[in-house]
Amino acid sequence: MDLTVPSRPTLAPPLRQPPPAPPAPAPAGPGVPPPASPMGPPPAVHDALVCVALPSFALSAPHGQLTGHGIEGVYTAGRRVLGRCRLRVAGREPVTLQGRLVSAGRAQFTAVVPVAAGPGPDPDIGIERTRDADGTERITFRSSAGRPVRVPVEIALGTDLADLGTIASGRPRTDLRPTVHEAGLRWTAGDGGRTTVTADPPPDTTLASAGLLRWDLEVRPGTPRTLTLAVRSVSPHRPRPVGATPGHGLTDAHAEGDDPRVDRLLRASLADLRALLVRDPAHPSDLHLAAGVPWRCGPAPAEALWAARMALPLGTRLAVGTLRTLARTQLGGPGPGAGFLPGPLRDAGPHLPPGCTGTEATLGFPAVLAEARRWGLPEQDLAELLPAAERCLHWLRTTAGEDGLLADPGDRGPSGLQRAETQAHAHRAALLGAELLEACGRPGADHWRDWARALRLRFREAFWLDDPAGGRPAAARTLAGRPVPHLGGTAAHLLDTGLLGGGRYAEGLLDKAQTEQLARLLGSPAMDSGWGLRGLGAREPGHNPFGHRSGAVRVHETAVAVAGLAAAGHEREAGSLLRGLLDAAEAFAYRLPEMYAGDQRTTGSVPVPHPAACRPAAIAAAAGVHLLAAVAGIRPDAPARTVALHPLRGAPLGAVRLSGLCVAGEPFAVRVSRLGLGMVEEAAPGLQLGV
Repeated sequence: MDLTVPSRPTLAPPLRQPPPAPPAPAPAGPGVPPPASPMGPPPAVHDALVCVALPSFALSAPHGQLTGHGIEGVYTAGRRVLGRCRLRVAGREPVTLQGRLVSAGRAQFTAVVPVAAGPGPDPDIGIERTRDADGTERITFRSSAGRPVRVPVEIALGTDLADLGTIASGRPRTDLRPTVHEAGLRWTAGDGGRTTVTADPPPDTTLASAGLLRWDLEVRPGTPRTLTLAVRSVSPHRPRPVGATPGHGLTDAHAEGDDPRVDRLLRASLADLRALLVRDPAHPSDLHLAAGVPWRCGPAPAEALWAARMALPLGTRLAVGTLRTLARTQLGGPGPGAGFLPGPLRDAGPHLPPGCTGTEATLGFPAVLAEARRWGLPEQDLAELLPAAERCLHWLRTTAGEDGLLADPGDRGPSGLQRAETQAHAHRAALLGAELLEACGRPGADHWRDWARALRLRFREAFWLDDPAGGRPAAARTLAGRPVPHLGGTAAHLLDTGLLGGGRYAEGLLDKAQTEQLARLLGSPAMDSGWGLRGLGAREPGHNPFGHRSGAVRVHETAVAVAGLAAAGHEREAGSLLRGLLDAAEAFAYRLPEMYAGDQRTTGSVPVPHPAACRPAAIAAAAGVHLLAAVAGIRPDAPARTVALHPLRGAPLGAVRLSGLCVAGEPFAVRVSRLGLGMVEEAAPGLQLGV
């Protein structure tokens, strides 16, 4: 696909300024809810600057003022602890010239304001605001005037202490009434939650009735003056922040090469993964990833597993923490649900009912454990987690139908709908689970290999739809056996077969000819938008370029497709999707959202954001790691003390070097030349290069 690569869009000053401050509403008393009102649409977040260090995050408009509108504000543990932080200097709002993220957890805003009377248009006071994820803000004033000037500064503060779900509903809310506390203000909710904002230096005047802090600052030329606001909150349910204890479970990996964007993508991916890490307060040694900010900071078992799997090149600690966390939720007992990992339903597009992510997580558990072992999972962790993997396989054995196909769970057993992606997850779980059982001296390996062989035959018979164009896999089969023929991004999971010993990938559900046809379909303009893989083909009924599962580009599925196509030898299709996703990453400043519009790429176009997409998102950040590992073709087998390299021979990104990875518990570095040849530059002692 011969397309012009656009440069990353930049902010053109001046930025859109915030609307004028409305008259202050009458505050509600502590615990008094606002009047009931109809639900409105959820606030858009696509243009917000999002600082993240869970359990806290801050969402700011590019102008930097927190106006209390929409979803703007500082959040901790799912509650908005600060909604308004509006700066006025010399009676006017500064003109913001630039707003940007300087790290995953910090935003910076540059503004100016004229103070001294001068003959020209040049402003004489520069303002730099930095805002951290926890709400800490530093406001620095610099003067270019020829003499000291006195600057009246006013900051209007407010919050409703509303939970994120209430804010997402779009219902109007009213700020709580503050009280003066220390060098600032305090707000208290009816359930005991509270927020305190303190200022350094203390304000000259504090007006609690209006939520105002005021200073009369003298700013001398060449001598900056800084105000610091600190936000402290108390929440009834506050998880322990990762930063409270040392270590984050991810290595300090680096990338370099002919295409400088590989380093930027990897650095942004690492920063976002670390920002999304959370701990269970009852088990603080176990790390796992929240799904994404702002909407999905709670448990998302399937996505946490897939993100941990994609991040295995950065070490196995994240996988261990995720697997332990999910094992504690596993259903016990002798009933039909024994071994199941509960999970919420997820939208599946216009042609299928919502799918159960619990099924996906249950089938993913043994596969992630098996692949973590290949990357160097310590034996004691394997021994601890193996029983939970066996229970997942037990659930699969007792839930699959007589024909070997796995249907969606229903209130009274299987519902009858059989999804293609579910069969792919089940097949992978069986083959990787068999190797896991065999390696650990547990029974059942032969059974699962036989079961997987039968599933392959049944799938090829029941799901492959022949047509004059070469055929396609059905997305699902109904209870009556009717195929759902629509082609979507979930078909990429049919290529994700799983890593076995000796650097081999497991056999897939499709035969060679069917795999070649699927590669052609995924590489066609109907599926490859030029920015990544569409969730539903552009020619399919119900296609919507903004649809969650009906046409938007989902970063995770695009990365799965790239790795699967590369492993199957279809490098042209893999390279096209890879380059499209990297170009999209550049347009999004390398912080990829979970999805964006699936509009067809044209010369000079840029990818269009989705208004409700999480950004950052765990599986999108982990996808950056997964893509680069696929480019290098790293296939470790730590128990056998080997690692194989199968880089993309066409070297679609030119020469690439990855360092700071982790194989067998030791640093690992690999280089891929412009000719597509791979070479290990650093590895654990005794680790041999495999075939």
